[in-house]
Amino acid sequence: MADLAADKTFRVLTLDGGGAKGFYTLGVLHEVEAMLGKPIHEAFDLIFGTSTGAIIGTLLAIGTPVSKIHELYRKHVPDVMRPKNKARRSAALKKLGNEIFEEQKFDAVKTGLGVIATKWVMETPIIFKSDAKQAQGRAATFTPGFGCTLSDAVQASCSAYPFFMKRELNINGDELLLLDGGFCANNPTLYAIADAVRAYEVPHERIKVLNVGVGDYPVPRVRKFTKAWLISWAEEAELIQKTFNINAQSMEQLRRILFPDIETVRVSEAFTEPSMQTDLLEYDLSKLDLIHTRGRDSFGKQETAIRALLL
Repeated sequence: MADLAADKTFRVLTLDGGGAKGFYTLGVLHEVEAMLGKPIHEAFDLIFGTSTGAIIGTLLAIGTPVSKIHELYRKHVPDVMRPKNKARRSAALKKLGNEIFEEQKFDAVKTGLGVIATKWVMETPIIFKSDAKQAQGRAATFTPGFGCTLSDAVQASCSAYPFFMKRELNINGDELLLLDGGFCANNPTLYAIADAVRAYEVPHERIKVLNVGVGDYPVPRVRKFTKAWLISWAEEAELIQKTFNINAQSMEQLRRILFPDIETVRVSEAFTEPSMQTDLLEYDLSKLDLIHTRGRDSFGKQETAIRALLL
């Protein structure tokens, strides 16, 4: 867990949500891990993730190499995103979560972890955390991940309703309906900084943050379909993607206003070419491989800043 020695830099990794576009995140992290020359969890005191960022961040936190996560994404993401209804997508997501995390709980992680989800009824965030030091209130009853498995927490964070079903979990004896963390913090950086500053009580000058997004892409347009439900589905997909993108950008603007003195590098490039049209439900591996390559390229453009931040 976090080393709070008075003279040690406190490094934070935050990973945005964005469904299949997490291939971009993995492209960036492929280069980050190679630059570090060691597993990513050994370089960061705290990892926060939302949605696809929660999957990646949780796998990193239990010590999974980026190359292995990429293999898992190439194998499973098309099967999760291809089904035509939310029940089948949710079933595929549950199968994936249970396969890769098994029954592991939050005591299995090797560094501080935060997984963002949203409470459906209360319309507020819920953050699954690994370390009692991260508690901001109710410290006496803190339980890592509220006692949930890593798989359950990640599934909740990824439940992008209406394209996935809401996830019902027992949290401290209460049955709660949860959905995608992107509705409250698609970019989880502010929440991670809050833990570093308020819970871990780390001075601003000791905190360094690497925030990796999923990139920004043109949304596919429906021109040939005439059935009203197909058009409506496309409009809903665009609305969800826009909602998550606006949320991520808003959180980044707030971070700059509230914590301008905390050294932060954000990697999330915009791609305007028509060939880059995609959305969070992309399942074409050729497109996903291209997105992964773009992530690696984006690292190259900011390598100097990232190297100065982490080395």
